[in-house]
Amino acid sequence: MNTPLRRLASVVLVMFLALLGSVTAVQYVQAGSLNNDPRNVRTIYREFGNARGSIVVAGEAVASSTPVDDAFGYQRVYADGPLWSAVTGFYSIANGAGWGLEDTQDDVLTGRSDRLFFSRLRDVLTGQRPEGATVETTLLPAAQQAARDALGQQQGAVVAIEPATGRILALVSTPGYDPNTLAVHDTAAASQAFDELVAAPGNPLRSKATQENYPPGSTFKLVTAAAALEDGRWTPESELPAPTELELPLSSSTLGNFGGGGCGADPISLADALRVSCNTAFAGLGIELGAEALEEQAQRFGFDADPPAILPNAAGSTFPDDLDGAQTALAAIGQGSVTASPLQMALVAAAIANDGVLMEPTLVDTVRAADLSVVSRTEPSVRSEAVSGTTAESLTRMMVGVVEGGSGTSAQIGGVQVAGKTGTAQTTAEAAPHAWFTGFAPTDDPRVAVAVFVQNGGDLGSEATGGRVAAPIARAVMQAVLGS
Repeated sequence: MNTPLRRLASVVLVMFLALLGSVTAVQYVQAGSLNNDPRNVRTIYREFGNARGSIVVAGEAVASSTPVDDAFGYQRVYADGPLWSAVTGFYSIANGAGWGLEDTQDDVLTGRSDRLFFSRLRDVLTGQRPEGATVETTLLPAAQQAARDALGQQQGAVVAIEPATGRILALVSTPGYDPNTLAVHDTAAASQAFDELVAAPGNPLRSKATQENYPPGSTFKLVTAAAALEDGRWTPESELPAPTELELPLSSSTLGNFGGGGCGADPISLADALRVSCNTAFAGLGIELGAEALEEQAQRFGFDADPPAILPNAAGSTFPDDLDGAQTALAAIGQGSVTASPLQMALVAAAIANDGVLMEPTLVDTVRAADLSVVSRTEPSVRSEAVSGTTAESLTRMMVGVVEGGSGTSAQIGGVQVAGKTGTAQTTAEAAPHAWFTGFAPTDDPRVAVAVFVQNGGDLGSEATGGRVAAPIARAVMQAVLGS
């Protein structure tokens, strides 16, 4: 073979090896990533061509897949979509799986989870079309509906939890949205619906219950009171200075009470300061405790920790570092740089209700394969010990005082003893305050802890308080749980 032929043969051999290597890389090395690439139309057809599992509340599917006569095979359908949108999220050809259980439980809903290996093997052996697993939630329809109805057209959120287990009974964010508009097989229509929701007032696609943080206002006084009781130098009867105005350390500013008046007594007991939500007393208490003690107590309730993984993109509640005296005073009353989600404040109440033990919140009860066999079942687990049982008992008595004769009387339920705390959180000089309430019932055997957040005072605007706006919503949700 002469030299030109040898060179040509070498070039052909190199090209053949390069082609073989490229094919191997595409078909073997990159197979997984290419199959899972959302731009892969065959992947989309494959997923929509199989029956995606249902999301179930109390035995009824709130998200399911219905056979249709088109190229995709199945249409995702949401029953009463706006009511459950903060829970389900959406599943869309154009926009993927978004934000709710459709996202966090996508692997089991599609059937791809390793937990469903034997189900997939059975489908291969029997020739059956693959089906996803069903996700059964912990939610209580009566509580969810009560929360949605009580919020009405106001922007806000409600979270209700079973204190002893961490099971979430209601999770509502308003304004909600209809996931059915995003699930349509017309990609142009689905994309347009998504863009409209992104631009809509109140950002309905983001859950105010779990994905957003706000200043918790006076509901945070529960954390400050807990720090004082855990310190040992204070009891519910301990007297605190309660001036009409408090001069903030290292500052020319002063702090007043809501409405500009006094707190009814000076000095005032810790229990009465919580009952009437006395800002100056709690700000002074925070200064005496110090930022480090407040931060440590907040962290025991879940602040600064990784947020619970019940839904994607959950916001982690924060307590700021390196506070000076004035900032510590503001932090002690839930203002300044302290932020919390409604889920976080529901966890504070739930921990107090559960003898000081904070349970891991859960939204998924059971996952079942297509043959109804149990794939997994969520068992209650402890997240932290927030306070001692003695402190929890003292806080409960103090919170009962808030509802029976303080700022939270609108949360009263006939024949049921309710514990709670109101909050009216200042935002900016131009915006109305946020209205909060968190509490639990009944106090002798807590079945529900709830947090209510109404953005910028809702219907009452600048006239709003947590007691006037949020407490009645909490009462409605607690009644729904206790009456079910």
